[in-house]
Amino acid sequence: MLNFSFHNPTKIHFGENQIQLIAGEIPTHAKVLVIYGGGSIKQNGVYDQVVNALAEHTWFEFSGIEPNPKYATLMKAQAIIQQEGIDYLLAVGGGSVVDGAKFIAAAALYEGEDPWDILAKQHPVKQALPIGVVLTLPATGSESNIGSVVTRDGHKLPFQSPFVRPQFAVLDPKVTLSLSERQISNGVVDAFVHTLEQYLTYSVNGKVQDRFAEGLLQTLIEEGPKALQPATKEDLDIRANIMWSATMALNGLIGSGVPQDWSTHMIGHELTGRFGIDHARTLSIILPAVMKVKREQKREKLVQFAERVWHLSEGSDELKIDKAIELTEAFFQRMGVPTRLSEVDVTQEDIDGLIEKLEQHGMTQLGEHGDITLDVSRTIYEKAL
Repeated sequence: MLNFSFHNPTKIHFGENQIQLIAGEIPTHAKVLVIYGGGSIKQNGVYDQVVNALAEHTWFEFSGIEPNPKYATLMKAQAIIQQEGIDYLLAVGGGSVVDGAKFIAAAALYEGEDPWDILAKQHPVKQALPIGVVLTLPATGSESNIGSVVTRDGHKLPFQSPFVRPQFAVLDPKVTLSLSERQISNGVVDAFVHTLEQYLTYSVNGKVQDRFAEGLLQTLIEEGPKALQPATKEDLDIRANIMWSATMALNGLIGSGVPQDWSTHMIGHELTGRFGIDHARTLSIILPAVMKVKREQKREKLVQFAERVWHLSEGSDELKIDKAIELTEAFFQRMGVPTRLSEVDVTQEDIDGLIEKLEQHGMTQLGEHGDITLDVSRTIYEKAL
């Protein structure tokens, strides 16, 4: 196991009717900016619960954060923050809203000339406004981690900083009952691939991390499809297990002390940036291709994945790996997401442009070994066709 330091101070309030607890988490003297997306929280009752919880607070609102939050949209919040003296942000929504709030929080106190440099030049974030979260869509784990991804003019770029980790997050599985099937599918797949990015690398004898990761993967395989089936889609226990799995997949725990990959994400980001494809659907397309192209480097963990997660005990290691990849693709298909670029109308002719973007963004040595060069990324895109 590798050396590591693990610290996650985000307080989680999990379960039904927990939104009321935000009243005690945010200082009563704070001026709060409630940040949300397209307004679905006003149809599903979440907005009213937040309003009631903030009855003793001074608060304002900023809406319109889109999936894959856009820099131009996020920067509009800065005027409200300055005009009203905002000193606390409450993100109400899914991962995109939380990611957007993180950038807003960092940009509000950024001392450089252009906040875009936080992303484009990876300028360090030295301070940020405090953030709380009411999560409505389990997927990214952004509610208790230090990462954020922002899009601008076809560029989808990440940044990380401990200063933007939310101070608290409310996770009420009941609010996920209003999600569409597409949102449910995307969330389950996102959490699944987050887990594999930290698991499917090479062994450092991190048994605790591996077992945690395998448990999350099995839970998502078991519960994900049930959330789409008419007979079980309203089951709160199913939603609760999916919601907690998504948080645990990327709160830093299973990635501590083990190597991590993240090539699927970086290669997939270019598909979102250029074609607007849902983030999770880029992952379901790219991950199987990464598994196929890098099977030799990932052999030991692929066999472990096959045996422990998919319970494959017969045949050679080669057959186990083949079957594990096949079952992973089948799981994605059961979740209603694509596994080939051809399913989202991306062709061979588009690959040159995607490679150019990877090079432009410095994504030239990806993977746990740093050996996924632009040529290897090209092979991965081609394998995904």
